[in-house]
Amino acid sequence: MFIYLSKKIAIPNSIRLKCVSWNKDQGFIACGGDDGLLKVLKLETQTDDAKVKGLAAPSNLSMNQTLEGHSGAVQVVTWNEQYQKLTTSDQNGLIIVWMLYKGSWYEEMINNRNKSVVRSMSWNADGQKICIVYEDGAVIVGSVDGNRIWGKELKGIQLAHVAWSPDSKILLFGMASGEIHIYDNQGNFIVKMTMSCLVNVTGAVSIAGIHWYPGTEGYVEPDCPCLAICFDNGRCQIMRYENDENPVLIDTGMNVASIQWNHCGSVLAVAGSQKAVSLDKDVNVVQFYTPVGEHLRTLKVPGKQMAAVSWEGGGLRIALAVDSFIYFANIRPDYKWGYCSNTVVYAYTRPDRLEYCVVFWDTKNNEKYVKYVKSLLSITTCGDFCILATKADDSHPQYVLVLCNSIGTPLDSKYIDTDPLFVTMTKTHVIAASKDAFYTWQYRVAKKLTALEINQVARTRKEGRERVYHIDDNPSGTGDGALDFAKAFTATRDPICCITATDKTLVVGRDSGTIHRYSLPTVGLVQKYSLNHRPYQITLNCNSSRLAIIDIAGVLTFFDLEPRGSGDDSGGVQAGGDPQKFERKDVWDMKWANDNPDLFAMMEKTRMYVFRNLDPEEPIQTSGYICNFEDLEIKSVLLDEILKDPERPNKDYLINFEIRSLRDSRALIEKVGIEDASQFIEDNPHPRLWRLLAEAALQKLDLTMAEQSFVRCRDYQGIEFVKRLGNLQSESMKQAEVAAYFGRFEEAERMYLDMDRRDLAISLRIKLGDWFRVLQLLKSGSGDSDDALQEQAYNAIGDYFADRQKWLNAVQYYLQGRNQERLAECYYMLEDYEGLERLANSLPENHRLLPEIGQMFVTVGMCDQAVNAYLKCNQPKAAVDACVHLNQWNKAVELAKNHNMKEIGPLLAKYASHLLEKNKILETVELYRKAHHFLDAAKLMFKIADEEAKKRTKPLRVKKLYVLAALLVENYHSQMKTSQQNKAKGKKSEAMSALAGLLEEDASSDVRIVDGAWRGAEAYHFFLLAQRQLYAGYVDNAMRTALYLRDYEDIIPAVEIYSLLAICSSANRAFGTCSRAFIKLESLESLSAEQRQPYEDLALQIFTKYSPKDNRKSELDSIPEGSEGKLPTCIVTGRPITEYQFWMCSVCKHCALEQEICNHRFCPLCHSAVA
Repeated sequence: MFIYLSKKIAIPNSIRLKCVSWNKDQGFIACGGDDGLLKVLKLETQTDDAKVKGLAAPSNLSMNQTLEGHSGAVQVVTWNEQYQKLTTSDQNGLIIVWMLYKGSWYEEMINNRNKSVVRSMSWNADGQKICIVYEDGAVIVGSVDGNRIWGKELKGIQLAHVAWSPDSKILLFGMASGEIHIYDNQGNFIVKMTMSCLVNVTGAVSIAGIHWYPGTEGYVEPDCPCLAICFDNGRCQIMRYENDENPVLIDTGMNVASIQWNHCGSVLAVAGSQKAVSLDKDVNVVQFYTPVGEHLRTLKVPGKQMAAVSWEGGGLRIALAVDSFIYFANIRPDYKWGYCSNTVVYAYTRPDRLEYCVVFWDTKNNEKYVKYVKSLLSITTCGDFCILATKADDSHPQYVLVLCNSIGTPLDSKYIDTDPLFVTMTKTHVIAASKDAFYTWQYRVAKKLTALEINQVARTRKEGRERVYHIDDNPSGTGDGALDFAKAFTATRDPICCITATDKTLVVGRDSGTIHRYSLPTVGLVQKYSLNHRPYQITLNCNSSRLAIIDIAGVLTFFDLEPRGSGDDSGGVQAGGDPQKFERKDVWDMKWANDNPDLFAMMEKTRMYVFRNLDPEEPIQTSGYICNFEDLEIKSVLLDEILKDPERPNKDYLINFEIRSLRDSRALIEKVGIEDASQFIEDNPHPRLWRLLAEAALQKLDLTMAEQSFVRCRDYQGIEFVKRLGNLQSESMKQAEVAAYFGRFEEAERMYLDMDRRDLAISLRIKLGDWFRVLQLLKSGSGDSDDALQEQAYNAIGDYFADRQKWLNAVQYYLQGRNQERLAECYYMLEDYEGLERLANSLPENHRLLPEIGQMFVTVGMCDQAVNAYLKCNQPKAAVDACVHLNQWNKAVELAKNHNMKEIGPLLAKYASHLLEKNKILETVELYRKAHHFLDAAKLMFKIADEEAKKRTKPLRVKKLYVLAALLVENYHSQMKTSQQNKAKGKKSEAMSALAGLLEEDASSDVRIVDGAWRGAEAYHFFLLAQRQLYAGYVDNAMRTALYLRDYEDIIPAVEIYSLLAICSSANRAFGTCSRAFIKLESLESLSAEQRQPYEDLALQIFTKYSPKDNRKSELDSIPEGSEGKLPTCIVTGRPITEYQFWMCSVCKHCALEQEICNHRFCPLCHSAVA
């Protein structure tokens, strides 16, 4: 940062000031002094001239009000910014609260204890509470509306200072003795603060100031020290929180009167006086420190005694109360910023985030890209790239250099072990220096390389693109700097303080004033020079011949690295001015021109000077930072203004200044004429001036002069353009071409249309890509316009909307432009699949777009449409693949059969085996079912049913599974039948074809599955029926059904069947049947001896009581045989059907008694609807 005194306001009658406070929000300055003096001032900048903004704008007092009310010396003034109140107190202990009403300050409240004097007052961060401390130990905490919250007398303690913590939970009380006590916000003592900075200090000390920065603008780094405590003897400590064991310690070596943080907690100002070595008297100084205790600057202030210091809200000015004056000093902060390829890069902190917010503001398109960076140290830019130097993380002291492009995209990064205090970059290298060593990195950015270059790159990569050199080494430039950070930590007596580099030279400055010059890219030490002061900032001009040096006091001097006047430029020595004698004070920024080694611009206070050969032009009032100086134009950015509202940078804050020769040439051309101007430019040649002349000559159609000027500024396109103009006949045609050349397109188009050359107007608009206007011109013309062109225009407008994702608008134009490809894409994006289908149907067969449309349908799962599209372009394979992808296997099989494709069978088998491997049997069944492979599906289904039956848990589920398997077999039957019918269309009778179908079935299949498809379902149906009848009390029916189960021992275990039969028959008192069931159970081989024993015991119990005879005629014998063998069984009751008429299910072909089935809506076995 740089600081200089800018203004001085005298207090009338030479009344001495005691205190000053600057309101951060509204900008009022309150100052109090002897004899009850209290004034409120306000500095307003006059903004008549729109270009002069910020500190450069002149400022006047817009308010200068004396507040009457105090009689004694006013000792304390403090602002409440949130509620626009001013609180003041004098030596008699009178406190007055002032409020603003209609632009003037009035008394609002008065309070006087009459006992003691107020030593300090502090509002908390949100302005709700004030804490007042009196010398006699009384403490009062009051609210903003004047009510007392609590009061306390601290016995035997003299109070001197008070401060709130940012969260208002803690109060710090500073004692007259120099101790600081920590209290909670209710006034309860917590602990005494340890004063590490007073170790081995003897004698009495008093506190000069306590300031706790409340974090309103965010912090410079995570866990940043923010509580500053300073003593009158110059000792100071900065803490992270109230009981920080490890504070930052500073010995300022001065008598301190007052301290204050700036608005964002990045700079601490310590004001007071210092013994001057040469003189016997004290000198007033303000020292500036960072939160980690680094000294930034010293400001010397005239006058006898400094009383107080206060920062302005934006941190750009500081007010100092000295004797009976207020001095103002301007601050030029070291912003973290840079400028690369029309982009201003700047960083700022926000209260809601720990990281730095880095903004890449493209000033050409006014677009900004934001990037959040943790622990940012610096921003360095060159060409199109920038380097962000950051700290890796707290646990490991490593640093990162991130190479970014102009929109903030990281391209490359390097981790280094040394602290990059100074970073500079050229088009090929990044150089980062710590105090003791510097690191060089030859960076690369992706560009297309030729084979030769690739070899070179590979070679340099082997040799090492990164190197480290210690400042005390003398590298010869033969590749002796390895990447070894170990040597970088050897301390040096004479540390590095600044660096700069161009493409061929690196210059490093050291504290002693020694300057090292190295060659790049080899990094060999060329020479050492010594200056008689310590450089703070150094820069090389564009041909590395002259070095500009700004020292710590802001004095700009020059140093020639190359002797001037060598070679053919013999007159250059006199013209160049003598750099030895040149000196400017209060310089805080300077920039060499990129294209002229003798041109530079510098900022001195609030003025910018341009120097040519060390001769200044008249200054320009501005406080901007210089971005770039080339083509006789200076680009400058008002960072102060931008950072007031960093989220919304404004183009007004970017200012271009033309230097005098450019302004003069322009004036000559306008007022005197091209001939004289060309003479002037001949004397002061510069490509930019020749271009100016060429453009002026073009405007006047002076083609010879224009051509000469273009030659002089080496503008090949310009020369070609002039030649083309020379070939044109008509004058108006030339004028139109010139207008187009200068970008006045509306004018050029009007001229073309006036000449009735609509074709030229259209081709101009096509070149510009303004298709909307092309369309207008095409439509406005008489006669039929060119259809192809019109289609092209429609499509280009469609592209315009599609690029902006306005698909609906795009569709309308693509339809008119008959652009089917883009239409398909738009329909797809709009999810208008009907439109896409219509488009597919409207395309001719084998159109190249059809496969793409098919793929679109596949991605959204629309199988039929995809198949139609693929078939239309004669790609049945793709259609089958689509079906397979979407699991539409029946369709896939059908397509494969229709197109005689061999691979569907293996594909299906492969997919099925894949599913079975994953044990997804039901999915496999579904797959086979969809693919109409009913028999395979049925086999799997039977397998599932058998497995489920083994579990013996849910018979109803087992029945359902068997029914499903049987239904699959029925599907298989009907499939065989239809395939045979299709084969034998019209040749044979239906009976014959059915027979052929059955024969084919027999030949192909597993007999058990096809014939006995329903056996499993029947078995479980009757098993369940018997149990239901038993529980419902129809024991006779239950027994009959159980008897019927004896045929199904292959499906249901015999134990289950005979156990059920034994229960039913004993319930029906048919003990003969029961006895036979027991005999069967006792003789089952599947049971072990232990398992049979209970049956035998039970039989013994029953049959000792009842004789094993059936009451009625034996049921086993009573089942009559029909004439054709076995009678059908009724599936509702389980009885045999003897009637001649009965009902038969159309699906499972099972029978039931007519009077029984009429109560049912579904077949009890297969659950199909009863017809």
